[in-house]
Amino acid sequence: MSETTEPYPSIGDVLGIAELQAGAPELVTGEAGLERRVRWAHVVAGREAPALLDGGELVLTTGAGWPTARGGATGLGAFVETLIDADPAGIVFELGTHFEAAPEELSEACVARGIPLIVLHRVVRFVQITQRVHQRVLAAQNEALEARAEVHAMLTELGLNRSPVDYVVDRIAATLGAPVVLEDAGHRVVAWSGGDATVLERWAAPDPRQQGAEPPLPEGATRVPVEAQGTRWGSLTALPGPPHAAGRATVLELGAFALALARLADTGGDTWLDFGSKRLFDAVLSGRYTGERELASQLAAAGLPLAGRVLVGATLTGTGDFGAHESLETAILQTALRRAVAPEASVLLAPADGELAGPRTLLALMSFPAADPRLGRGHTAQQHPLAARLAHELGMMLPEQTPRSWRAHLSIGVTATRPRALISSLERAAAGGAAGRSSQGDSWVTVQLAAERPLAYLVRGLAGIPELHEFAETLLDPLLDHDRAPGTGHTGDLVRVLGAYLAHPTNRSLAAQRARLSRSVFYQRLALIEELAGVDLTDGETVAALTVALLARGVM
Repeated sequence: MSETTEPYPSIGDVLGIAELQAGAPELVTGEAGLERRVRWAHVVAGREAPALLDGGELVLTTGAGWPTARGGATGLGAFVETLIDADPAGIVFELGTHFEAAPEELSEACVARGIPLIVLHRVVRFVQITQRVHQRVLAAQNEALEARAEVHAMLTELGLNRSPVDYVVDRIAATLGAPVVLEDAGHRVVAWSGGDATVLERWAAPDPRQQGAEPPLPEGATRVPVEAQGTRWGSLTALPGPPHAAGRATVLELGAFALALARLADTGGDTWLDFGSKRLFDAVLSGRYTGERELASQLAAAGLPLAGRVLVGATLTGTGDFGAHESLETAILQTALRRAVAPEASVLLAPADGELAGPRTLLALMSFPAADPRLGRGHTAQQHPLAARLAHELGMMLPEQTPRSWRAHLSIGVTATRPRALISSLERAAAGGAAGRSSQGDSWVTVQLAAERPLAYLVRGLAGIPELHEFAETLLDPLLDHDRAPGTGHTGDLVRVLGAYLAHPTNRSLAAQRARLSRSVFYQRLALIEELAGVDLTDGETVAALTVALLARGVM
């Protein structure tokens, strides 16, 4: 029976009716079919009775008017096949009037189709049974209508409140009492609720070639499309759970409709993609997973294949004046990086939250085939092939009026093969900041490799230690106080100048260029820094201490 029959009573429910129990019922076949739903009760007599059935009825019969001959097109066997083909929910067969036992043909056909066959050993009044069944059917239908109205009102309210996608999915899962997964058209998980992350393993394709394929579902799961106006954006799936008065499929369809309306209102069209990635990054970076397996399930279900792949974390930041709206800059950076890794590799992107990296920064988790040249093994930052590919894509997408001073800064973490190591790779890339960047000639892209900045990664790992922040404040407070003070001689750039110098301590001319100051002015600033902080910038230990201090404050 289809799931739309859930609001109706089951054969097991009907067996408990007192009027049926009075007939000393015996379940001959179909114990596994007791959950089949009864949408009506019908008394069957005569050869033409099966033609009056629509399917799903509880058939009550004494065998009156049935054929007596066993074989042939008009025999009992052919008649039983016609009756079973009508797909009744169950058959109640009263013995004694026309048959002393249930016909073998009927028993065998019920076994083959999984239809419960109940024989009555005592005479009963069928009219009383049909009345009780119909009362239960109508009561169930009324309950279903009320439950449907309640669910519809809840989801309508969520739509009016413009509730976020994850909250809508949460409410659907709570209503059904089962895990619910929202996936996009490529079968990547956007949001899920109602269980731990192991429910996502069905969406975590182990083979990259299986990415985008519809995941197989267990028995009892329900999937409905999320679509409107001829466009299908994805699917909403409920894994096995208890029945619902309104019908599990009905609840899921109402939820899918609410999500489709929200998607229609999304003029940008990327809400699901951005939301799914942002939620995933929030989960993995905050440690909201119980182990490597759960973390792997979340990453793979979101569209990042792991098995046999090389994983890399990275950040991508727009630096300088873009000359256009910030959202356009972000969109171009996202699209360019996706194109740079496609089609062999995969990438998940999300905006940084301000703690791991600064504004205008995208966080990226990437998965490459093991031999992919874009991994840049053996290449320096100036020669990195991924940066060259990214620069090529940006060159085709950037508006003509983009200022030449603008750059996309790509910070690449160390390679990894395990999910936890991938998160560390991302943190290491973010820890590098924007100092020590390398440019590929007149490229739109500057590059930084985390492997070339081990100190930045070490300091980030110690970021939670209060003594480190106290150490940084002690060294830098004189400079920060001077930068904040108004009046002549307070240029507000001493910390920035110090960062440029520490990035190139052996080449003051290059450091002056990075600070965008003339050498004479740059040297004056350095002298003022030494005076205020009481340090010697030619001393190696001092340079190391100041570098740690700036890294601890996130300046470098």
